Amino acid sequence: MRLDKFLKASRLIKRRTLAKEACDRGQVTVNNRMAKAGTEIKLDDILVINFGNRTLKIKIVSVQENVPAKTATSLYEILEDSRSL
Repeated sequence: MRLDKFLKASRLIKRRTLAKEACDRGQVTVNNRMAKAGTEIKLDDILVINFGNRTLKIKIVSVQENVPAKTATSLYEILEDSRSL
């Protein structure tokens, strides 16, 4: 699955367009490499997403395109969530 689609499906980023823009700005890495929106992700990949003053490190545990909002968090496991002031 494409990275931008996963970010939207997992509800980590609200819209696919915003996910693509975050990737274009270099705010997302997959397995310690800068990732483009079209990067193919798979199980056990490690994503690091920088949201300005917040950095979120997650591990992908499931890859599904259509997921209800209530179960979207089951697609990933949070490894680290840090905020800087």
